[in-house]
Amino acid sequence: MPITMSSASVPVFVKQLSAMLAWLDKAEAHAKTKKFETSVYLGLRLAPDMLPLVSQIRIASDAAKACVARLAGQEPPKFEDNESTVDELRQRIRKTLEYVQSVPAADIDGSEDRDITIPLRNRDPLHFKGDFYLRHWALPNFLFHCSMTYALLRHNGVDLGKSDFLAVP
Repeated sequence: MPITMSSASVPVFVKQLSAMLAWLDKAEAHAKTKKFETSVYLGLRLAPDMLPLVSQIRIASDAAKACVARLAGQEPPKFEDNESTVDELRQRIRKTLEYVQSVPAADIDGSEDRDITIPLRNRDPLHFKGDFYLRHWALPNFLFHCSMTYALLRHNGVDLGKSDFLAVP
């Protein structure tokens, strides 16, 4: 089967977002064992100028839903960005999963040459063709924020390993 724009995007988002749900389950178990509130995780940072864990998850969610929407020629759904608990982060991830899985492959496939515009704060927008956008902007950005989420949890004692990141069954 040839690689298509949908097969190169949606399954990656689904697998990694599903892995993030499992990481949050492990984080919750870790907090319970160590007897602290899971809300502590939301503010975790590796460096003072880094966005906290809650933002890493929000941005990963936004990257996935925006990529699928843009490739399909749709407006990305807007989420409130007001999660303040691990359960609310899980809900956001689930809503993202529902959305990316709801867009028909036929709407995404053939978007290699679609013009994609990325609005940026305090800068001119970026312009890409669909294929370049997927491979060189959307997937790396998504995986970066997933990696930061994983690193923040692991750095703070959550029992995660490479197989958790790769979602190896």
